Amino acid sequence: MEIKGLVAVVTGGASGLGEATVRGFVGRGACAVILDTAAEKGRRLAAELGAEALFAAADVTSEESVNQALDSAVAKFGAIHVTVNCAGVAPGQKVLGRGGPTPLDPFEKAVRINLIGSYNVLRLAAGRMVRNTPNGDGERGVIINTASVAAFEGQIGQAAYSASKGGIVGMVLPVARELAAHGIRVLAIAPGVMETPMVAGMPDNVRESLGTMTPFPPRFGRPAEYAALVQAIVENPYLNGTTIRLDGAIRMQPK
Repeated sequence: MEIKGLVAVVTGGASGLGEATVRGFVGRGACAVILDTAAEKGRRLAAELGAEALFAAADVTSEESVNQALDSAVAKFGAIHVTVNCAGVAPGQKVLGRGGPTPLDPFEKAVRINLIGSYNVLRLAAGRMVRNTPNGDGERGVIINTASVAAFEGQIGQAAYSASKGGIVGMVLPVARELAAHGIRVLAIAPGVMETPMVAGMPDNVRESLGTMTPFPPRFGRPAEYAALVQAIVENPYLNGTTIRLDGAIRMQPK
């Protein structure tokens, strides 16, 4: 699909990978809808980008909240052609602590936001994409979910995060096969260690350890590189039903 003139919805769009994706779309002539719970950041970004951007407060785990946000997007821009799921959390917790099994809540939260939230947005966005007029290749839309290299090489303490991201990888192909009949492509990107607010909050020793794991280039990935891959996926109609690693050849060690 040619990016110019498209309408893209980006969850977690107020910061990190989502913000870079929003900026990339608007910079190439598309309209972008910022779905996020961070209202102040989202409104500020939308105001900066102008008429081609819209902020819509949304909790990705809530059907009502997402429906309202998507309705706002269609009301302003007329359609939804691309959905990129960037909203997520990365709790760190071992299975066993000093006092025995650790609490269940962090695991449930990670799965609910990262996996169930992505599926919730995916299904509701697809319900609107099927109304689009197909382009010359028969495409009506593109959905891109964010997985992680942790889906394949999760580290100690990443059980919840890895499980949620592994679920995203697992649902790509069956959803792509189903939505193919409607001209909607479905993919996932599995980033390595990216320079995002999530990583910025880690202790310095952890950041240094992660940075040196990447063979080449030996640094954290940049949000703009994620956004560039999103754009390449949208523009290439033969990409479908797969997860693409964006990781500098990193293979995560146990810890």
